[in-house]
Amino acid sequence: MSAEIYIVIFSLCPPSIPPSPQATQDELKASYRRLCMLYHPDKHRDPELKSQAEQLFNQVHQAYEVLSDPQSRAIYDIFGKKGLEVEGWEIVERKRTPVEIREEYERLQREREERRLQQRTNPKGTISVGVDATDLFDRYEEDFEEMPGGGFPHIEINRMHISQSIEAPLTNSDTAMLSGSLSTHNGNGGGNINMTVRRVTSAKGWGELEFGAGDILGPLFGMKVFRNLTPRCFLTAQCGMQFSPRGVRPSCSLMTARHLDQNTMGYLQWRWGPHSSMTTSVVRDTKTSHFTLALQLGVPHSYLMMSYQYKFQDEDQTKVKGSIKTGWFGTVVEYGAERKISRHSVLAATVSVGVPQGVTLKIRLARANQTYLFPVHLTDQLLPSAVFYATVGPLLVYMAIHRLVLLMQESVRRIIEGEESKMGLIILNAWYGKFVTDNSARQERAQVIDVTVPLQCLVKDSKLILTEASKAGLPGFYDPCVGEDKSLKLLYQFRGVMHQVLSADTEALRIPKQSHRIDAEA
Repeated sequence: MSAEIYIVIFSLCPPSIPPSPQATQDELKASYRRLCMLYHPDKHRDPELKSQAEQLFNQVHQAYEVLSDPQSRAIYDIFGKKGLEVEGWEIVERKRTPVEIREEYERLQREREERRLQQRTNPKGTISVGVDATDLFDRYEEDFEEMPGGGFPHIEINRMHISQSIEAPLTNSDTAMLSGSLSTHNGNGGGNINMTVRRVTSAKGWGELEFGAGDILGPLFGMKVFRNLTPRCFLTAQCGMQFSPRGVRPSCSLMTARHLDQNTMGYLQWRWGPHSSMTTSVVRDTKTSHFTLALQLGVPHSYLMMSYQYKFQDEDQTKVKGSIKTGWFGTVVEYGAERKISRHSVLAATVSVGVPQGVTLKIRLARANQTYLFPVHLTDQLLPSAVFYATVGPLLVYMAIHRLVLLMQESVRRIIEGEESKMGLIILNAWYGKFVTDNSARQERAQVIDVTVPLQCLVKDSKLILTEASKAGLPGFYDPCVGEDKSLKLLYQFRGVMHQVLSADTEALRIPKQSHRIDAEA
């Protein structure tokens, strides 16, 4: 088969039908040039023919990009287009035989199926670590003058909470959910586990049964029903029985909601049980703001709450918020902000000032379906100094880190421009962590992080020198798999030639080297 037909078939054939891989690189290059001249859009004046030529021109260009790369071509020759669509080839060693490429493909396929299963199970988790830092502001100096180390404030972790839940689809209408949690506070802890089975009865509603058990409250049995009454109104009813050492504690709740307009919802909720109450609230959510007004009358707590959130229309999805809540327990004022710091991560900070609660700084990091909370209790009193540091401290830390990231990006840009101008050392890809290289352990998943930018910052005069020490301590690195054997895999370019090396964690590394060069025939 000629090189020209090889490119055309690659461009137009179905993903599962790879063409014959007999064409040489020189033949491919010559055919690519001929096809570019043939299908160049500027050669056609008719709008329909020009559109078709532009489509064929782009397909030929995409095909040549794949076939001109030895590894991509080898993957395509074995599996066709479907092999190139599998994620993960970027961290696979480039010097591979057809048998090894097939094994890598099967492993990456298994990992993709595991990710699909994980998406179906929808895992969610929360980790909360409470910090008691009241000694920073509430301490009495005379009580510590005679104590060893009394000059340093005592900060401790006084509470922790961990919860996790997963879903398991049983049928098209039935789903099982398993959740559990562990909590500890000042040395006393407990936990519980719950299982819920939900059935979608129709397009208008669903029902679920809940079973739970814990080491403090005892077994739990509950039922919940959801129903759309009208296109603008729905109803939720819930009842439960909690079996505890003090006897059976029944509970019941009923909530109805209605769309007041396109962006506003009204809620009315009634609860009966250990904490009986009646709550009404109005929530208005628009593109630029979110407003909530709620009133609760109950035993033992009654309160009035109002909150407002403004949404900036920027790429980082920045939001600022404030709220006030007052009732029998006192008054609490909260204000804070949140911002998207990466594709899947959101960072938020909130300052809570209340009577008699005092001042608390709450840090929240949401990463995909995992949430990490760090409430730091600063003082039991209303001290202006605590409010000031709780407000200014997170801002200064965020600005310093943001500035550091910008400086690193600018440094990398200058380094790359300097290296490109003299055909020097350019780090194309760098991965650090646990790589699966043993065929007997293909079912394991690689645990790696991208360290391309930090390593490029360490390049000086077209050289990168790493000493005999764990690479987890390098700037911009961290340990992605504690306790596991780790390696550093580098793909770099020097004098226009591709190089690759795999270095052990504590092994000294010096690049570039002639032995790292990737042969064109590999």
